Amino acid sequence: QVQLAESGGGSVQAGGSLRLSCVWSGYTDTTYTIGWFRQGSGKERESVAFADYSGATTYAASAEDRFTISRDNAKNTLYLQMNSLKPEDTAMYYCEASNTVPNDQFWSIWALQVWRYNYWGQGTQVTVSS
Repeated sequence: QVQLAESGGGSVQAGGSLRLSCVWSGYTDTTYTIGWFRQGSGKERESVAFADYSGATTYAASAEDRFTISRDNAKNTLYLQMNSLKPEDTAMYYCEASNTVPNDQFWSIWALQVWRYNYWGQGTQVTVSS
């Protein structure tokens, strides 16, 4: 079992920044990909950004150039630095983990697939006002 706990959400104005954190516990090893999904009100869950154990990262198009994901394995902590926030970034952000993402040349594509993730936290709300 893997437990994940998110923090750092809040309300900001458009153009502002937030830094989300996710602490994980339980059994994890080098096979785990950990990252962030979000779900806005009335919308489907969508991928945001992910990192594997080595630090390789991948981003959804909506997050690229504005968000930065980083992973500190020694502290069991994942971060998401979000800059230049837009109202459409408003959503509940969930930290999620998976050990079923194939570690091959297509990892950056597999990691963005929502259905691969079998552990997630309670979420942290991000609200961006215009």
